[in-house]
Amino acid sequence: MALNIRSPYGFSLSPLLSNVLSGSRVWLPSLVLTSVVALSGCGGGDSAVDEAGSRDNSFPPTKNARDDFSSGSTGDSNNTNGLAANEVRVTVEVPSALAPNGELTRRNLRIVTPDRIEVYRTDQSLRNLGSVDVTHRTEGSGAEVITFSNGLPLGPDVVIEAVYGNTRMRALAADSDRDVKVNPFSEYLVSHSISGYSPDQFSQIMDCVDDASGELCLNKYVWSTLADQVHDFEIDIPGDVDLGAALDHLDSRGDFARYVDSMAAYAVLDEQSSGKISASSADYNSVFLGVELGQTFRESSLAGSGQWGVRTAQEESVTDSNGTGYVYPALTLTSFDAFNIRVTSLASDVPYNREALIHQAGNEFYPRGTDHWDLNTHASSPGAATLQDNTRLLAGRALYQSVTGRGSSLTIGWTRNPYYLDAFVSTTDEAGEAPDRVLGGYFSAGKAIELEATEDALQRKAVLEDHYLSVLELNLLRQAGFSLDQLNGRQYNVAFLASRFADGAEPLVIESGVGSWEISGNDVHQVMTTTAIARDGGSGAVTGPMAGDRNADWTISTRPSRLSVGDRNIGRLNLDISNPSGQFVTPDLGIGASTPDGSLLAFNLDNADTGDGLLIAAAQTGDFPQSGRFRLQGLAMGLADGENRLRHFDNAVLTIDSGTTATLTGQTLKVVHSVANETVSGPVAVDEGEVALTYTQGGNGEVAFEAGGLTLTGFVAPGQDQLFLRLQDADGGEQQLGLLIATRLPD
Repeated sequence: MALNIRSPYGFSLSPLLSNVLSGSRVWLPSLVLTSVVALSGCGGGDSAVDEAGSRDNSFPPTKNARDDFSSGSTGDSNNTNGLAANEVRVTVEVPSALAPNGELTRRNLRIVTPDRIEVYRTDQSLRNLGSVDVTHRTEGSGAEVITFSNGLPLGPDVVIEAVYGNTRMRALAADSDRDVKVNPFSEYLVSHSISGYSPDQFSQIMDCVDDASGELCLNKYVWSTLADQVHDFEIDIPGDVDLGAALDHLDSRGDFARYVDSMAAYAVLDEQSSGKISASSADYNSVFLGVELGQTFRESSLAGSGQWGVRTAQEESVTDSNGTGYVYPALTLTSFDAFNIRVTSLASDVPYNREALIHQAGNEFYPRGTDHWDLNTHASSPGAATLQDNTRLLAGRALYQSVTGRGSSLTIGWTRNPYYLDAFVSTTDEAGEAPDRVLGGYFSAGKAIELEATEDALQRKAVLEDHYLSVLELNLLRQAGFSLDQLNGRQYNVAFLASRFADGAEPLVIESGVGSWEISGNDVHQVMTTTAIARDGGSGAVTGPMAGDRNADWTISTRPSRLSVGDRNIGRLNLDISNPSGQFVTPDLGIGASTPDGSLLAFNLDNADTGDGLLIAAAQTGDFPQSGRFRLQGLAMGLADGENRLRHFDNAVLTIDSGTTATLTGQTLKVVHSVANETVSGPVAVDEGEVALTYTQGGNGEVAFEAGGLTLTGFVAPGQDQLFLRLQDADGGEQQLGLLIATRLPD
């Protein structure tokens, strides 16, 4: 019986595993011949831009992603129709200035017919090291197809190089969808990742590709994923630049450059340090907060204005001829272990509501509530991940596009850039037991694009929004039969971050707090101190920080989920002001979830008074970490005179040096909206340097880290491997409030 195993990287592992089982040879690329395909004459010119205007061009009619937007797919179209398993289709795309009459495609690039294409072997030096056994054919459409006689390459040692005039660009041949784009994005990947390896590192990578250890090394598939995912980034290349300036533009985008760097480091991860989750499959309730800062062009009278946005997870009802079903925010982890292959695959689907606040020059404010937007979804493409030292889940993640407003006067396509996942996974005590939590933060920029329906596709029209999104996501293990008995009689430390968008005197309020809960039955007794910052609705001035409290008595209850087997309690919770909500009633304060043992709770807040945000509660403990390195992830919303700022902690590190001192190092991504100029910068990578912090502990797990105007206040979770921290920062002429998660890194 043939194995039917689909790799989460997007291709079938069945033939490969069948060969391993039978003892047959597993064919890897045999690199023996040079192939240079001359397609047209090469013109001269003083520069690539000058030369482009003086030449005649022919542009092959290939599949254009600009004319083919679909939900349930990533941003990069693929065109594998008519390809054999060992063939790739090559499309060459150049900056608009180099081919002003070319066919326009995504990201302001132009499709061209190259003067020549060459396929060769290389190493970290990026030199041409010799030939590859390939043939080529030109399709009736004019597209170039390359056939690899000994199978498709899997590693970074085979390059497809295209020359167009005076412009030379390269792409890795190892592209998972076999629709190879040669353009500034692929050139950036080749020139900025491969050349950064030492000879020993490159040899290590190729040993993995060649399975030199005698076992299947799954890290070889990082390259086909990476070569494909760089084309999912929605970053427009300026129309007046040559290739060098286009590469500089990509390098200035901190999210893109950091993603490439992180994935390049991931490729040399020691295979022996990876593992898999103990359970064959585990389902999680997702609590999701996305805070965005961007620019809107949707309303003509407000075009160019900056815009804050907040996204919170919601359940979605779906009605068809069989009745009404529900989609609940969720993550699924699946493990596979056979023939010494260890794979952890993950997929997620998070329906979400969105609230936004437009901030126009002149300090005019326009809130856009949830009634302004259709319910949307933040879903990831199924893919493999590495479980490092049983505590870190590492992967390059691609997010699906979505479409809202079908059949209405305005159909909108939503794009989402890939991101590098570095999530915390709790350890387990018993074999076959699933981790009870997966916690992480990441950054994903995207666009909202007007779509026009044609006969068989959705065509891209005008860009309606650019948005830059910082995410915190807590995935808590589902358990059938969950009961509030797990919470009854317990004390918790609590932290939250929320924002309120409104008309009136205070159009924007950002509030955070830390405190405690005591739960008795359905009753929650909360003691909490808060801090708020705000914008004045008349002048736009920043007010605060304002101290306050949210001492209150609230109500907690289970929220049954309607599953295929009936209604079940699986750990989802309601948070109300007084009476418990029903199963399908929107609770007063928000919907959340608990781990099976009740040690960690999280809620998406959705209330006019508290705002939209995230609340985290962890069982109190008397133990504190005295040393260790912690991955610091999260976000801060900043208000300054004439500017709004979003600060994303991009896998920074908090090191606890002793019981009294700590150090913060690493990078952040910063997005800045200039109100008067009506500009929003793309994410810029900021090196935070090394910040020395004082570290103090209070009762019941409370901790604080301080340095100048920066204060991190919060608590440690039981086990000392997680910290949840409220950020307050008054340095740099702005007021910032944020929420951070610090999770222990392997030694």
